[in-house]
Amino acid sequence: MTTSARKVLNVGGNSKDIPIPHYYQDFEHLLLDIDPKGNPDVLCDARELDQRPGDEFDAIYCSHNLEHYYWHDVARVLKGFLHSLKPGGMVDIRVPDLQAVFDAMKSKNIGLNDPLYNSAVGPIAPIDVIYGWRQELETSGNDFFAHKTGFNQKTLRDVVKAAGLSFVFDVKTGAVYEAHVIAFKGRPDPIFVERLKLSGVS
Repeated sequence: MTTSARKVLNVGGNSKDIPIPHYYQDFEHLLLDIDPKGNPDVLCDARELDQRPGDEFDAIYCSHNLEHYYWHDVARVLKGFLHSLKPGGMVDIRVPDLQAVFDAMKSKNIGLNDPLYNSAVGPIAPIDVIYGWRQELETSGNDFFAHKTGFNQKTLRDVVKAAGLSFVFDVKTGAVYEAHVIAFKGRPDPIFVERLKLSGVS
């Protein structure tokens, strides 16, 4: 199969104008979102992915979306990811790392409303990372922008394994307040082993 035939589903990515990782550069980029404003290719609640055709995508990229579901729905979303992936396909998940936030609050002696770090949209406080960016919640009027559960690196890895995904790897990207794992549906597709320089896969 050529890489031009491969597809990555960007779950909850809001807009295709937001870059996705370089290792998807020659994949067909399809956007799934519950909000029609971003003109998603798949207008769908990610909790309903298991109702769609299976073995459809080579990769699922889910950046800062899984925390928008209640804890009891996380397993359902991940089940849908597993259902939607082709054998050897990759799940690429990033979420806020609440352990890192709490550690920073203690070390910096800051409160929930104090600036934690500066972003492209301005200062971000711990309360924004924990519960969702307040400005977006207020201006959009959409409660689905709220954060409904939380993770640290271990918790994210544990739920991904429990969902039946395998070859789960912790990823260190340099983003201080982010937990990130990649995992696979069975043995990883060789293209991901090569591009991500994965060790322990033979």
